[in-house]
Parts: sequence; C-alpha cells; structure tokens
Amino acid sequence: MTTPASSPLQALARIRPDVRAMHSYVVQPSTGMLKMDAMENPFRLPAHLQAALGQRLGAVALNRYPGDRIADLKVALAQYAGMPEGYGIVLGNGSDELITLLALACAQPGTGQRATMLAPMPGFVMYPLSAQLQGLDFVGVPLTPDFELDEPAMLAAIAQHQPAITYIAYPNNPTATLWDEGAVQRIIDAAGAQGGIVVMDEAYQPFASRTWIDRMRAEPARNAHVLLMRTLSKFGLAGVRLGYLIGPAALVSEIDKVRPPYNVSVLNCEAALFALEHADVFAAQAAEIRAERTTLIAALRQMPGVEKCWDSEANMVLLRVADSAKAYEGMKNRKVLVKNVSTMHPLLANCLRLTVGNAEDNAQMLAALQASL
Repeated sequence: MTTPASSPLQALARIRPDVRAMHSYVVQPSTGMLKMDAMENPFRLPAHLQAALGQRLGAVALNRYPGDRIADLKVALAQYAGMPEGYGIVLGNGSDELITLLALACAQPGTGQRATMLAPMPGFVMYPLSAQLQGLDFVGVPLTPDFELDEPAMLAAIAQHQPAITYIAYPNNPTATLWDEGAVQRIIDAAGAQGGIVVMDEAYQPFASRTWIDRMRAEPARNAHVLLMRTLSKFGLAGVRLGYLIGPAALVSEIDKVRPPYNVSVLNCEAALFALEHADVFAAQAAEIRAERTTLIAALRQMPGVEKCWDSEANMVLLRVADSAKAYEGMKNRKVLVKNVSTMHPLLANCLRLTVGNAEDNAQMLAALQASL
C-alpha cells in the first residue's frame, strides 16, 4: 500500500489564520552589545551570594515535581508584598503567563458573546496579544498626548464596552507613567460598577513612589474586584521568570483553576525564595537605579537633539528625537541596544525607550545617543 504524500504546507492550513499572520516575539541578538532595551537590572549578585545560591540550587531535587516549596514561596511573596487578610496568591511563569491565564479564565467560548479586555494605549503589548489568542475583543483607549490617562475616554469606554478585564499598568510601559491616584480609583469604581475585574499591573513597582496595594488595604470594599500583578523580573530576577497575582481569595482561586500544573519549576522557586531572603540587596540596587534615573533624565534634557524627555517612575526613560530610526541605528552601530517604540502607537512617533542602568552603562548609552542624533 502506498502512503499518500504530505507536505508541511498542508499541515500549516490547520494553524489559525490569525496566528499565521502574526510575527513571533524576537529578542535582538546582543552579543558584544550594551543591552539597554529590556529594562533589566544591571547588577549581578555579589560573589558570596552567587556561591550560596549555587549550593542551594545544587541541592534541589530535580527528579521531583514542585511541591511544598511552592507554598513556602507564596507565603514569602505575600509577606514581601504586604498582602491583605483574606487575599490569595497565584504564581505564573512571569507575569506574561498570568495575563494569559486571566484572559483564558474570562473568555466566553461557545456563548455567542465575546468578552472584552480594555487598557490605556500605548501600553504593554501582551494585553492585546493575550486577548487575540484567547478570543476576547480588545479595546485600547488612547492616552493624552502627554501620556496621562484620558479619564473621560476611559469612563466612556467602560460604560460602552463593559469589559471583563481592565488593565491599569502602574507605572505604565513604555511611558514610565504613574497615573493620578484619584483618576485611577474612579476608573476602578466604574469598572466595578458593571461587574468587571481590574488588574493593577505593577511590574515596575520597585522603582515607583506608590503602590496600589496600599489602597487595597485601606479601602477593601471599594477594591474588591481588583487584582494586583507583579513580577520578580524588575526586582532583579528577569532570568528566573516568576510573576505573582494577588487578590481576594475567591477571585484568585477561580483564576488558579486554569493554571497549568507545576508551571513554576523547582529551580525558579528556590532562586526566588533565596532572593526574597536577601531582599535588602535588591532594594539597595533599586535605590541606586532610581538615583541614576534622576541623573540620566537631567542629562537627556540638556542634550541637543532630544526634543522631549518624560518623567519616569520605572527603570526606563521615554524620549522623543527628530528621527528615532536614525538614532536607533546609530546607537546600534555604536554597540548600544535601545528600543525604538515609534511604530507601537501613533502617540509614540519618534520615541525611544532607554533602560536605566548603572552609572557606567548610562554614560556609554548617553555618548552613543549624542553621537547618533
């Protein structure tokens, strides 16, 4: 019997058309480059802590699935974040996975009525992507030209679309904005009044002057539909891939049902526990980055060719130049990688996003930028 011939092209037809039309997430090659495009912590662990962590990880039972140490990590994270009584916590492989789980939990397949996700834009690219892949409609509400929340537009969009999920990045990526507390609470109130969930995405919390968890503790009834999402990536563990979601236990337990079993590895878990035991080291690093941010912004505002540099409450700085593509390529040719965000949204025309590094990295980045303008 002759086996019918097949081809990859035939199999490709089984892949969703919208997925085939997408571009995969590409990480720029960075060998030999100063990498200032991904908001990573520039500091390595001190040598004695590297050795201690190596011993800890070497003793982990890799032959076993994650077990009780996951519960220990949840307790440690709850204590670190100051989680209120009656709240629960769910872990993710970075906050990216948590965004996917939230969309998956709120999608309405087979009902004939699609759920909606809403967020200010420009914002984190994973919000619309997760909506697309999980079958939700996405509504992006433009920020003001100066990257503040357009409160009337947000309230109108919530009333019109009644979103299942509203994301408020606090601070926002890529604008590094920490929006007005009163405006945020009014948007939260409006979303709650129509039965929606609000996710406060605090990925950059170590560099911000405020955290929404204080409001969640102070006014629990008013924030009973609010989830707080954080990641250890900006804490200083980008390579560990660990995010966590905090919220009222009844709500968090429903989201936990769609989480894949054993989604956090024993190595990631142990590395995170170790880091939390040495949280003071990472807090000192964050303090140094915040101080360097002040110096960096001041230098950018004095640099000829920089048309505008916005205030920042994160470990990144957004600026506008005359020709972002030219500046980006010039910096890349000088072995410095930054992010050209100008194609992400019309409001970001000719904008670059720079990571805040240590003093040496920032000086090299500034020199490359100045030579590229």
